[in-house]
Amino acid sequence: EVAISYRGLDFAHWTLEGPTFGLGDAREPLTERVRPRVIRFLRDLDRYRSPLSPNTGHPLYRAAPERWLEALILEDSACVSGHLDPRFMYSSVPALAAGDRGVLDILGVTLQGRLAVIELKASEDIHMPIQAVDYWLRVRRHQQCGDFQRFGYFVGREISAEPPLVWLVAPALRFHPAIDTILRYLSPQIAITRIGVCENWRRGIKVVLRQ
Repeated sequence: EVAISYRGLDFAHWTLEGPTFGLGDAREPLTERVRPRVIRFLRDLDRYRSPLSPNTGHPLYRAAPERWLEALILEDSACVSGHLDPRFMYSSVPALAAGDRGVLDILGVTLQGRLAVIELKASEDIHMPIQAVDYWLRVRRHQQCGDFQRFGYFVGREISAEPPLVWLVAPALRFHPAIDTILRYLSPQIAITRIGVCENWRRGIKVVLRQ
């Protein structure tokens, strides 16, 4: 399946059954009959899913904020860290653990070859560090088994045997207050860094906190 998205918002898909159009589960076949609605939608998408949207309360502006944040980081990884290798940034990476499937926000690698698990949130979420640690455990297992190279990730890039880094990325004022307490109870083997970005990140990501 191929998804077509704009600033992280999927609005069309192409499967073996053919192309479909629509947000979420509200998909319908992409035929000539829906062409006028598609054109109107694309115009609205360009107008409202924009950092300069005339209506920041519009559903297209508010929808899937973490996917929008993800799209900006994938477009320019240096906006969160100059240590990332921009050639190897993967989104929606499947990671298995005991038959359970998880999907990472972003998996990258530093210029020194160390894996980096990047967990994104656009609003407060007390579960953020726990989710990130869960993904760290999955990535660590795949790393030790050599799965990433076997499945075509990081081609031509030597990966360090060091444990992956974990970066929690969110607007600086949106980290849940309890996160500091949670982090104190985690294993020191898991190197976690909080990266706080500016509140108006849609207009361009600027890091204002790194700890």
